[in-house]
Amino acid sequence: MVRAKRKASELEFAGTIGRITGGRDDNLRNHLKNGKPPALLIVGHGTRDPRGAEEFHDLVSLVRKRSQNLSVEGGFIELSRPPISECVDRLVEDGAREISAVPLMLLAAGHAKNDIPATLVREGMSHPEVHFSYGRALGVRPELLKLMDERISAVVPEDEKEDTAVLVIGRGASDPDANSDMYKISRLFFEGRPYPMVETAFVSLASPKVPEALERLRKLGARRVVVFSYFLFAGVLEERIREQSEAFATTNPDIEVRHAGYFGPSEEVADLILDRHREALSGDIRMNCDVCVHRVAMPGFEEKVGAPATPHYHPDEPGHDHGHHHH
Repeated sequence: MVRAKRKASELEFAGTIGRITGGRDDNLRNHLKNGKPPALLIVGHGTRDPRGAEEFHDLVSLVRKRSQNLSVEGGFIELSRPPISECVDRLVEDGAREISAVPLMLLAAGHAKNDIPATLVREGMSHPEVHFSYGRALGVRPELLKLMDERISAVVPEDEKEDTAVLVIGRGASDPDANSDMYKISRLFFEGRPYPMVETAFVSLASPKVPEALERLRKLGARRVVVFSYFLFAGVLEERIREQSEAFATTNPDIEVRHAGYFGPSEEVADLILDRHREALSGDIRMNCDVCVHRVAMPGFEEKVGAPATPHYHPDEPGHDHGHHHH
């Protein structure tokens, strides 16, 4: 848990979510009365692939178009510009005194649970006049399942679906809760759809890896597999999924492998971000923390319980002292 005491209120981050206590409702009413609604800060991870950064900014533009009276900024915790500190500065200069931060993460793992909340505490110390609230990751949502269905249907005609297996590939995390959500997503996608098999894999940090999962499907009798990258944007890891899938198909000519892409910037994702923004402001944030490694001693992750969260420094900010190589 990370706490930062403030003169007007207390900003408390507990596990994966932040909740505002002490004066938040009065502040919100005052800002609405003055004609300045709370601002939205969209927090992305960042990528070394310029295509992914451009798609992120395209999505931020979509959010602005779909909520034109809302001040919206979008930035990254690392790898891409702009850093979060610059976004907060711009919102404050524009008059924002209430900022809702939404982590643009499909699932809640270390970045959403630790890095971003700690970064917001740091920003709160730099801007004591600003009240921050924190939303939740996009999570397991029917809108995303529907969008994934559309992406897959674009490369698998209706008459081929009953003979096509699906492999849903996530990023992978050191958080077992996030990894288990990927299996839930695959199962939910399987239910009610004609595909005979829907399997799960990860491109980093967790198993099974992409070639292992493709081999499992081959041994189970699949002769056609469509691969979907459970990613929001293009990037190094998404490209690796394509390369590994193509390599497997080359060495296993008895199985056809198609790629259905990834989510990309879309109206569905933009609307879900706005839903998370409204949730954060209302305080109605319903995240399941029952198996969070920061609250429960899960086997192999016991050291994470109660571990302090620290700000995640963007490479363009003072204090950055680590680097990531795959995004």
